Amino acid sequence: MMSKFEIPEGLKELLQGYTVEVLRRRPTNLAEFAVQHFTQVLESQRNEQAAESQTTGPAEEEEEEDAFETASNPSISDDDEDEEEERSIVKASADRCSRRVAVCAEAYNPDEDEDNDTEPQVVHPKTDEQRKRLQDACKDILIFKTLAKEQFSEVLDAMFEVLVKPEEHIIDQGDDGDNFYVIEKGVFDIYVQKDGANICVGKYNNKGSFGELALMYNTPRAATIVAKQDGALWALDRATFHRLIVKNNAKKRRMYEAFIECVPLLKSLELSERMKIVDVLGVRTFNDGERIITQGDKADCFFIVESGEVKIMIKSKKAGQLDGVEIEVARCSRGQYFGELALVTNKPRAASVYAVGDTKCLVIDIQAFERLLGPCMDIMKRNISQYKDQLMALFGDIE
Repeated sequence: MMSKFEIPEGLKELLQGYTVEVLRRRPTNLAEFAVQHFTQVLESQRNEQAAESQTTGPAEEEEEEDAFETASNPSISDDDEDEEEERSIVKASADRCSRRVAVCAEAYNPDEDEDNDTEPQVVHPKTDEQRKRLQDACKDILIFKTLAKEQFSEVLDAMFEVLVKPEEHIIDQGDDGDNFYVIEKGVFDIYVQKDGANICVGKYNNKGSFGELALMYNTPRAATIVAKQDGALWALDRATFHRLIVKNNAKKRRMYEAFIECVPLLKSLELSERMKIVDVLGVRTFNDGERIITQGDKADCFFIVESGEVKIMIKSKKAGQLDGVEIEVARCSRGQYFGELALVTNKPRAASVYAVGDTKCLVIDIQAFERLLGPCMDIMKRNISQYKDQLMALFGDIE
């Protein structure tokens, strides 16, 4: 009996490619989609093998014919030879492009990449006005919200402005990933090639970001993005994206995966679901007495206490009106969560929350909350019902 199993070569990359397509296309039937996806992969592999077998022999014959023609025809000048050399370089470049999928198939592993740690920091100078526009464009980008302030500042330093014209292709499906893009302004259509035709599957309208999947997983571009009008983008190069974003997420995953497993709310999730939550976690620290949530504000995130403690305060009422006096109704410590009530009910914050001592919280953005915590919704709704019953006994209607 074997003590361990050896993972077949290529399995990891194959499954990662499938996962990327599932996340991008969100099929309703995973099994049926898997059959279609892996059939296409198999056909691509067969086509590549057939192409390689056809070009191996003729390439050598062409070289022999070129040599014979040059030797037997003295009228070929040095300039002609230079042109032939240029055509050979172009042909070699085309051959490399035709093998792009194979080159990209090996997924980027941040744990094995130590070179980026010693690379010099990339800085593209910006005016104060440009940096302000860049900060405004990046403030709601999910993958940036998990960065520390120093890392986020380094990302802003490394980004550069890209002005685009109508019908300009920003990225093309099948190309290698070079940059990650954040939209400052403009409308951009998303096209996916299917059965030989380009089909528009969506659009970005003056906000959002794209291009991260090809950089994170070293896969070809999954779609074509075309500008529909004059627009402005901010781009982050591949090496900096790996060093600051991907490696940061890998370190954060190692740091928080054990903690997430101990959070009672998340125990009902599969391991893969918990790891997705780790990838979108932000971290915020608060000083003693600092207000984390303000009663009546619009909800934009969900909190899990990593260390320290928080107290939940609600303003009391007189004759149906808030009188400004806050009363403590609950406390949350390590592993407990708060801020879900307003997100689940889609209403303003029902209470204020303050740090008790130095406190660190893990934060999940509202979009990630809705996308990843669906399986936990029944638990949260049940807890909310009990919570509201307790508050009703103290304050009456808290809506």
